[in-house]
Order: sequence, then C-alpha cells, then structure tokens
Amino acid sequence: MKKINRASFLKKGGLALAAGAGTLVACNSSGESKNEASSFDPNKKYKWNMVTTWPPNFPILGEGCNKFAEWVNEMSGGRMQIRVFGGGELIPSLEAFDAVSSGTAQIGHGSAYYWAGKIPAAQFFASVPFGMNAQQVNAWIMSGGGLELWRELYEPFDLIPFLAGNTNAQMGGWFNKEINTVDDLKGLKMRIPGLGGRVFERAGGSAILSAGGEIYTNLERGVIDATEWIGPFHDYKMGFHKIAKYYYSPGWHEAGTALEIFVNKTNFEGLPKDLQVIIETASARLNLYMMTELEVKNAEYLKIMREEGVDIRSFPDEVIQKLKETTQEVINDIVNDDPKSAKVYESFKNFKQTNKPWSDLTERVFYNKIS
Repeated sequence: MKKINRASFLKKGGLALAAGAGTLVACNSSGESKNEASSFDPNKKYKWNMVTTWPPNFPILGEGCNKFAEWVNEMSGGRMQIRVFGGGELIPSLEAFDAVSSGTAQIGHGSAYYWAGKIPAAQFFASVPFGMNAQQVNAWIMSGGGLELWRELYEPFDLIPFLAGNTNAQMGGWFNKEINTVDDLKGLKMRIPGLGGRVFERAGGSAILSAGGEIYTNLERGVIDATEWIGPFHDYKMGFHKIAKYYYSPGWHEAGTALEIFVNKTNFEGLPKDLQVIIETASARLNLYMMTELEVKNAEYLKIMREEGVDIRSFPDEVIQKLKETTQEVINDIVNDDPKSAKVYESFKNFKQTNKPWSDLTERVFYNKIS
C-alpha cells in the first residue's frame, strides 16, 4: 500500500497566502444594487471569494468546493469567477459564517452545526443524533419544508443557505480506550461537534470543537482522548489509525450530515438572475457529487483498513441506548429554551415520523432481509 503523506493530504495544492492577499480587495461585488444587477450585461464579470471550514483542497469536501467554482465559471461563460480559500488561508475555519455574513467574503461552505453557538437551531440542518439518513435529510430540506425554515433562520445574518453536500452515514469515532459500558464515556475528552457533542457531554464526556486540520495533532498530543471525523476514506488519509487503537461504529451522532453553501444575501441579490440560478444549480450538483464520492471511497477504504488490521468495533447496545435517551433529553432542553429551535425541530420530527412507515416497509426490509 502506497504511503500517504498526511501533511500533503491536508494541504494538497493549497493556495499561497501571499498570492491571495493581493487580490482580496479587487474580488468584491458588494456595491451592486438590485436595479444594476437586473440589466443583463454579458461583458460584466463578477469576482467572489469563497471561504470554507475545510483544510485547503481537502479531498472531496475541499476539492468539491474547487469543482463548484469551476462549474460556476463554466456555466456562466467566465462571467462569474470564484476563488476558493481553505480554512486558515483567508480566515480561521470556524469564522467562515461571520466572514460571509459581514461581506468580508461573498460565499462559504461548511456545515450548519459549526454555528450552533450563535444560532442553536442551525444544528438541526446539519445532523441530529439518531435522526435521519442522507436521503431523508435531503428530502426534508428540499421537499419537506426544511429549506424555507433554514432560510428564515439565516436571513437576519444577511445569508442564504443552499444544500451542498452530505457525508452520508459516518463512523462513531477513534478511541484509545475500549468502550464497554456507559461509565467508559465519563471524563473522556472527544472532538465531537453539534448536538452530538451536547449529548456526549450529558453522558459524562467532554466535547471539544476543533477544525479538521487540528484534530490529528490534538489526538497525538493527548489534548483529546478520542475523535470522530467522517468515515474510512478521510479517517485513513488523516492517519488516525496510526495514533488510535479502536475504530467504533455506528456514527449515532451523524447518520446523514448535511453540508451547506451560504451566500451573502446582499451580494446574491445583486447578481443577474441567470447567475443566481447558476449558483443554485452548482450547489445541487455539489450535493450529489459529495454523496456519491463518499459512498465509493468509504467502501474502498473500509476494505483497506480491514486488510491492515484496524480494530473495528461496535458500540455496546447499552451505550447506544443511553446515548439515544440522552439525545431526547438534550433536544427537549434546546427546544424549551429556544423558540426557533422548537419550530425547526417540530418540522424535522414530523417529517421523520411521516417518513418512517415508508422506510420501514421498504429500505429497512431490504437491508435486514434481502441484501
């Protein structure tokens, strides 16, 4: 097996800061008004900056953002150019939301649970522990009323969200300690974001939020005892199997994590209508690209891990049951404290309950009895 260089994986083809700095001022169309944008000018060019929460050119996720920029450029005939900056190149990874909201950048990519500190309801548009899979999340957001609530939630921040990726079902994470009972979670420091992090803390652990580029070093140095990330493909490339003993399943906290493009609303409304449609269309293409790429790569790298003897385990039923009960306690607390979260969760819950009899009759039967 060819040796993977973790550093090059994180920074593959990364943009040079010095080269990017000189173009930041020029790449701005925030002065456009709706009236100016409404008159179509085939010779007018728009240059935007895109900030992401992913390391520069991070496989599939960061690379997908690069593809998004290419697709927009191609579909617009070169009239719209988007320069992509990985986390840390223009701003820190977890400041992408604020950067686009303020107009420092015009567009960003990440996952909504990173903004839970400022918008508690946002995390329901990323992942809900023991929630829905990627297919169901897509259906709820795009056709089940979720998108309207999501855009209502982001409007005060001058942002418009677009569904733009899904990790599919994730793994439960890497641990240097066996998890045999609920007591084994107590005092454990784990990198885990969003609602999953809240649940983990309620179960006795300590949840830590850090950007992807920091995880390996934090785990290696003992800043954290465990980490979740995505799935076999990314986890192998990150080298977690070299510094952690056990790889646990299932990813109870992220059964189908949605990723998002968020656009500065003022900038977006200043674009001609065709460029607005192009951004929406490219986002939909990115959503499909990430889902299918991850399905292929995770299967391939699970095989590699097994061949190399990675110790892959399942969480005991006792642990899963406790986490499931704790999830409902955490959600109840959030919706009782925040009316916006209550509104969003009501939509999420109703969709899941409506969808369940259909999925039980079809996909559950297929997986359990046919496949």
